[in-house]
Amino acid sequence: MPLTDVIFGSGFAVHAERLVGGGEVETEDTPAAAEKSAVLLADLVRRLAALDLDPPLPNPEWVRWDSLPERQTAEVPAWIEYTGRRVRAKLAGCRLQPVLGHADWEAQNIRWLRGEPLAVHDWDSLAWLPEVALVGAAAGVFANHGQPALAPVESSAAFLDAYERARGERFSPYEHEIAWAASTLVALYDARDELIFSRPRLSYERLKAQREERLARAHA
Repeated sequence: MPLTDVIFGSGFAVHAERLVGGGEVETEDTPAAAEKSAVLLADLVRRLAALDLDPPLPNPEWVRWDSLPERQTAEVPAWIEYTGRRVRAKLAGCRLQPVLGHADWEAQNIRWLRGEPLAVHDWDSLAWLPEVALVGAAAGVFANHGQPALAPVESSAAFLDAYERARGERFSPYEHEIAWAASTLVALYDARDELIFSRPRLSYERLKAQREERLARAHA
């Protein structure tokens, strides 16, 4: 919970929050870890639906499909640009109703205590996006802790399935396509950063190996 008002200055917004100590980070990227993370996300999206707030726009840049990332470099290979065009074209046609959700749903932002959720951090990454886009993005990055690395395809599929079961309603085939496109969008952002800042190419290599499967599932 916030302890102070927000102070704005020099392009930053600063406030103090109550510290929630303890807990552990889930470090696995298995289907079982995906299911646990997805059930928690479904619960929080349901809770957030009860809030009456102005949309927290603009959305975080890694889930903005209406504009290219601000950081560009000539070192980005053609297959990333090609994949990005296909994903953005798919998402650009999405007219699903937006909801409030957490757009940085990574393991490093969640703490567990004896198998139960203790705290979710990084609430400055709230977004106003279609539910399936939020869930799809989370399905790709849920296991991230430290260096980003795109989750295995089977774990992303398990995440989506567990989320649907937790919400009590299945997504439509089209909504599944949007979810898979969104999972690829975040990986594109992370792969670009790895190239630009000379980081280990974990997301890059996994995206390179998985991109055709994810694009096929997205019908992009």
